[in-house]
Amino acid sequence: MKNRIFSKCDFLMPAEADLEKWSVIACDQFTSEIEYWDEVQKLVGDSPSTLRLMLPEAYLQKCDAETEAEHIKQTMRQYIDEGVFQVVESSFIYVERILPSGNIRRGLIGALDLEQYEYSKNADSLIRATEGAVPDRLPPRVLNRMNAPLEMPHVVVFIDDPEHTVIDPIIYNLNKPDRLYDFDLMMGGGHITGWRVCDKKADAVEEALGLLGDPELLVKKYNIQGKNPVIFAVGDGNHSLAAARICWERIRETLTEEERLTHPARYSMVELVNIHDSSIIFESIDRLILGTDTSRFFEEAHAYFAEVSGEEDTSYTIELHSCGRMEEITIKGLNIAGLITACGHFARDYTKEFGGNVDYVHDNAAAELGVQAGNAGIVLPAMKKSELFPTIIRSGAFPRKSFSIGTAREKRYYLECRRIKRK
Repeated sequence: MKNRIFSKCDFLMPAEADLEKWSVIACDQFTSEIEYWDEVQKLVGDSPSTLRLMLPEAYLQKCDAETEAEHIKQTMRQYIDEGVFQVVESSFIYVERILPSGNIRRGLIGALDLEQYEYSKNADSLIRATEGAVPDRLPPRVLNRMNAPLEMPHVVVFIDDPEHTVIDPIIYNLNKPDRLYDFDLMMGGGHITGWRVCDKKADAVEEALGLLGDPELLVKKYNIQGKNPVIFAVGDGNHSLAAARICWERIRETLTEEERLTHPARYSMVELVNIHDSSIIFESIDRLILGTDTSRFFEEAHAYFAEVSGEEDTSYTIELHSCGRMEEITIKGLNIAGLITACGHFARDYTKEFGGNVDYVHDNAAAELGVQAGNAGIVLPAMKKSELFPTIIRSGAFPRKSFSIGTAREKRYYLECRRIKRK
């Protein structure tokens, strides 16, 4: 059985451009560090670059979004007309990214069928978001994509493949002539190498994905009688993929049934990554309450979480940090999404009654800053890889700021492009 949801496509790759200048990090990174993007501008100069095919969000408040969107589309058309691109036909691209940490992330780039994707919290589609979309973040992305001739999304989509049957076998069949690129990424992004995967190798990938997504096997795997399974979970770039879906819905209304089957805008280019890849590490995003009255923090927390319960056979321990001390609370009956939601609700409710505001922090910041005067921190457990897919199936998308996957410099860089508008 072959997979039909994630498929080969025709890629556009720069024919002669300096790839280090061509490839820049995703537009939603370093949004508060405009100096990062100013440095990128200097590095790129007048060279062809994906920097000219997108708008860094750091600049959103300093420009007219509609004017910039039109300029981006004009540059896309210019690059096409001037022969900047060469076509890599009917392929996947296997990618090895050496991250700044030294870990190697392995991925497979192809086209995902947007007809099988929904981004609402209670979606029951085969492709689902891991976190809920923020409506305010969609319009700029829709504006940039609608009527654009090209796409180059930074979307990373997870598969749950503990036996490593889909991506890993490609490693043993790589040939030097199939190597498309091999270079250092700018601004400390590590190194990236990509190989074309086509013909029988591509057929093997589709066959393995078909087996991984067999509905009967998924029902047994996740013990989900009465619920639709998830085959693909959007791990990064939720808003970009949601914008692609919105644009497709608008375009779809102008097409015949036959045209809808093959229109390029029906698909979005994504990088598929196995959640069990050794480079994928889930880190908790903790809650930090700043500028509050902490005198009742522990009392209120114990009272609140004593009332929290659920029907799951689970047990999690959270840490409370405030007033120079730490206490632990064990919470039973919730899945990991329910626990994150409960901690978020408590932090929000506490600030409503006792003042302050909630920040979302990584690493050890909630513990280190939570004990300072006027602050309080809630440290959550990190999610296990085995929890992601079953939780989405049972509870829908996670609340915003639920978990983190890697640092900013480890996010996807733009490199490959694909046509999404008929010539």
